[in-house]
Amino acid sequence: MAEAAMTSGATSTTDTGGPDAEVNVFAVELERWRDVRGFSRTALAKAMGYDRSYVSKVLSGAERPSEAFAGHAEAALRAGGALRTAFRDFEAHRPAKTRQPAPPVGDPTATGTGSLVVDHDDATLRYDDGVYRLTQRRHLVNQGAEPITRYLIRISVDRYPGDPERSNQLYSENPLTWDEIDLHAWHGRNRANPMDWTAHHDRDAFKEVWLLFAGEQGHFPLYPGESCWIEYEYTVSEVHWGNWFQRAVRLPTRTLSVCLDFPAELAASVWGLHTSMTAQAMPFATAIGRDDTGERHVFSWSCEDPPLHARYRLEWGFRGRDTQTDGPPPKPSEVMASLGIVQDTDPALRRVARRFDLPAEAEDARRVVTALNSACERVAQAHTFGKGMGIAAPQIGIDRAAAIVRTPDGEAITLFNPTIIESAGEVDEQYEGCLSFFDVRGQVPRSHVIHVEHTTIDGQTKITVFERGVARLVAHEVDHLHGTLYTDQMRIGLEPIPVEQYRGTGSTWKY
Repeated sequence: MAEAAMTSGATSTTDTGGPDAEVNVFAVELERWRDVRGFSRTALAKAMGYDRSYVSKVLSGAERPSEAFAGHAEAALRAGGALRTAFRDFEAHRPAKTRQPAPPVGDPTATGTGSLVVDHDDATLRYDDGVYRLTQRRHLVNQGAEPITRYLIRISVDRYPGDPERSNQLYSENPLTWDEIDLHAWHGRNRANPMDWTAHHDRDAFKEVWLLFAGEQGHFPLYPGESCWIEYEYTVSEVHWGNWFQRAVRLPTRTLSVCLDFPAELAASVWGLHTSMTAQAMPFATAIGRDDTGERHVFSWSCEDPPLHARYRLEWGFRGRDTQTDGPPPKPSEVMASLGIVQDTDPALRRVARRFDLPAEAEDARRVVTALNSACERVAQAHTFGKGMGIAAPQIGIDRAAAIVRTPDGEAITLFNPTIIESAGEVDEQYEGCLSFFDVRGQVPRSHVIHVEHTTIDGQTKITVFERGVARLVAHEVDHLHGTLYTDQMRIGLEPIPVEQYRGTGSTWKY
């Protein structure tokens, strides 16, 4: 039975329980690669040359894929042979008699699901000497009619979530191994009884494992009406792990808690983003706690009754490590480049971004907005923005017409396919900065009022009026989506000044 999944720097675990739970490994692998490539079901069907409804049925397990289908999926998703391997595995383990294929892991219609409730889901991630150790504890309650005898977890790594080709190459050349993971599991409080486990699937970038409700003390199924604690622990080196940790709520969960434990010398900075089925990705509603006592910096966060399908993503940077270099401090542009911001030498910033077909590409749009908010959080940790800030998708290497703006008052604005259709009011000049060439600031004339036509996530065309400082922020990002930089808007003969000469950092717009 699928429950709160963890995606960590990346480890993700999807847990299922039940006496006879089966996994359609091809459907699971196809869904994973669809997510890695950022394809909506419609986009995947188009790339493969198949009808969308047929692709959806294969993904849900309602339709058995053909070898030709697997080949087209492999080509469309550039999966490095993973989908062909999964198809062969699926065929080898499929019973000869005709039957309805099992739904993929995490589908609430799967046999035995709908009965397990997570009373408390707690994860502790500790970093030491290049190794992450994850300790996961769950208090499970069986509200079904059948005993639970095993529990499926997936350990999936993605070192470079924004660069799937690079991650693919890493795990092909340096796969995740069982020796590295060193998995151990226990049943009962205080690790009372070791749990046996068996490997279910073994791939370069992920492992699936059955945790068995059995061990040295014999068998101890979780019977209907009973509850128990299970705990498991494993390690992943930072070669395979990225600086992020994501939790996805798959089953009813009453309490979700996370603890990140880092050496004090690394001066870790941690932030969190909450995403759901909507396009918005916002900072956590509650603050991340911090304890700096001793030689460790410990960050903790929790929430009660998290909604189903919500995702909670924690990210961090090690400022102590970044400053442990000889020579002068990095330039502002070098800092932004290190945070994943595309710099002005990249021709991508001069292209008109590709528009979204909404609502058909709503899923893609949500992914892009999540990536933009994540980049925004990283950048906000490195610089103070008294005037507000914004990021356009091309600035993080995504050729789509989406941008976000955060105003000085904390308002979050998300724009898809925006175009300025009217400008009004006075025109004034104020200094602007751009994350893609952050070493300078330039005076740019902008209208006090702009009318922006844009598309909502549900496909409606909307016109929004922005004024003064917010209008300037929005106009800057809309320019990016049309291949224009603020230097193109400056008066002829006027040049940007070095940031060292700029005196407006941290101040608000002047009107």
